[in-house]
Amino acid sequence: MNDQQLLRYARHVLLEEIGVQGQEKIMASSVAVIGCGGLGSAVLPYLAASGVGKIIIADDDVIDLSNLQRQVLYGEKDTGSLKVQVACAVLQEKYPACIIETIAEKIHQENLLPIIQSVDVVVDCTDNFPTRQTINRISKIAGKPLVFGAVSQFAGQITVFDFRQPESPCYACIFPDTPQDDATCAASGVFAPLVGVIGTMQAAETLKIILGLSTLHGKMQCFNAINNRWQTMTLTQNSACPVCHNAR
Repeated sequence: MNDQQLLRYARHVLLEEIGVQGQEKIMASSVAVIGCGGLGSAVLPYLAASGVGKIIIADDDVIDLSNLQRQVLYGEKDTGSLKVQVACAVLQEKYPACIIETIAEKIHQENLLPIIQSVDVVVDCTDNFPTRQTINRISKIAGKPLVFGAVSQFAGQITVFDFRQPESPCYACIFPDTPQDDATCAASGVFAPLVGVIGTMQAAETLKIILGLSTLHGKMQCFNAINNRWQTMTLTQNSACPVCHNAR
């Protein structure tokens, strides 16, 4: 690191668990963030600010006025624009050292595999079951750690599926069914600050994976924003899971 970088990331360098070597790992890392809505709006600034070297953002959606209640990367002037384009512009202005690539396409197996194969960590910030299952399946095939987050109404969930470890459970182990008519934010609503709580934790788990620190692998934390209570569930691989079975 040069002197300017040492000054910029000084508060990380001071941490015993990070230091100069850890910060250099962050700066050499690459992350794919799938979805840049509410969760993505919280994840992306902290990854870029922390020094992640390259971020790929994938989302085919455009900004709607109803998004602005929780998707803090955007403003009223951005309505009608592609989320990835606006997110990229905002991040590049604030964090020019971070390389940002954008994918403004609907995610499917064919275009997702090369994205995931090219990065160190995958962050799922999507809001529907079919896309989550696709991200989970491709991350498993590629053997890349997946940081999962979800929010609905006043409830949030976060976990890490570390597919570098053969015994890791996956999303399909826990949620085997993929109803097409699932509860998205548009259908069920979401408490605005909740996306910040879960999204910033996703950013933290991502950085910990890069640094080789302990993560939520094998655990899912569930947050209730009404009573501010956290619950932790232990996760294990489901022997009947078709994703885990087929990936072997």
